[in-house]
Amino acid sequence: MKKILLSLVLFFASAALVAQPLLKVTPEQAGMDSRRLSNADRIINESIAKGEVPGAVLAVVRDGKLAYLKAYGNKSVYPDTVKMTVNTVFDLASVSKPVGTAVAFMQLVEQGRIRLTDNVSMYIPGFKPWVDSASGRKIDIRVVDLLTHSSGLPPYAPVATIVEKSGAPNPVALMEWIANCKRDFKPTTRFQYSCLNFVTLQNILQNVTGMKLMDYSKKNVFDVLGMKNTTYNPTGEILKLVAPTEKQKDGSVLLGRVHDPIANVLNDGNSGNAGVFSNAEDLAILAAALMNGGEYNGRRVLGKLTVETMITVPEGVKELGRSLGWDNYSSYASNNGNLFHPVKTFGHTGYTGTSLIIDPVSKTAVILLAHRVHPADVGSVVRLRALVANAVAGSVVK
Repeated sequence: MKKILLSLVLFFASAALVAQPLLKVTPEQAGMDSRRLSNADRIINESIAKGEVPGAVLAVVRDGKLAYLKAYGNKSVYPDTVKMTVNTVFDLASVSKPVGTAVAFMQLVEQGRIRLTDNVSMYIPGFKPWVDSASGRKIDIRVVDLLTHSSGLPPYAPVATIVEKSGAPNPVALMEWIANCKRDFKPTTRFQYSCLNFVTLQNILQNVTGMKLMDYSKKNVFDVLGMKNTTYNPTGEILKLVAPTEKQKDGSVLLGRVHDPIANVLNDGNSGNAGVFSNAEDLAILAAALMNGGEYNGRRVLGKLTVETMITVPEGVKELGRSLGWDNYSSYASNNGNLFHPVKTFGHTGYTGTSLIIDPVSKTAVILLAHRVHPADVGSVVRLRALVANAVAGSVVK
């Protein structure tokens, strides 16, 4: 009998720790005004009517609860028209940088395997420093410079040139090009958004852990939090949920293959700058965890102090506005809108039309997932993101 009771206790204890979707509540139960929040519906529907996006999914997290989740428009308009659903999985594009790379990378920092002030050359042999053309003085690029986009690396790599020379996929050739390419400025003196920063972080993580980024992130971040529809290179049941992106020259559409050329062509979907596919509810779980010091439903991915460090713009680059993998108030942060905290709000956008905003002061997160590049790369969501953020912030009344 004692064995049976003990087994039952262990069963219910383990069941309690199984990651569950966020508790769904009404806006009013979350201290929000549903009438004010409905402005977001109008804004998104107007954007769809203008042809800026074919559809979207909006999720709002408030104080650890899912206060709003709604789908708009269509998941696909080519080759067939398919209605959008709340569980649609999107190509996150550069939202992958914090979600797939930075969170995983900060685990290595808190484990004592990497220092933020370490030189990149410690992990990528032959990684060139910045050299002053006048004096010949050399300054090494550090891990923290990559995370804050203050390294001086160019924004992007010449994919076609690398493919012509080395073939594809070829992640080794890509990393060799980054290690030796021209540095545009002295580290920490400027902000220049660069996908190459996060490809380099990917390679550091892989060299330290011996695992591909896609495998490490899934095992240590996504699976831990119970983000069941979040992965790189989606297959099987998840693939059925994926929204297509751009129509190709042969008449097909990209589906389940990352849109970004570096990630798709050279890194075969396993890339630090892009490649994560996810849906609104999964991202809501991650947002809730980050607003709760790195833990959700008994599952912890980061320590409290690690999260605080990650989302704070470091001393020395305060004027640049980038924290560790996130954007707080740089020139790229218009998606934050005008009403959330002007300094502590952090988030990221993705080229395909995705956006994640987290205000730790009001404990509010806005997840707006759209695929503006479907069926053609012509739509714009810059203004849409800010308007939706304002509508959500304006609905917070308690």
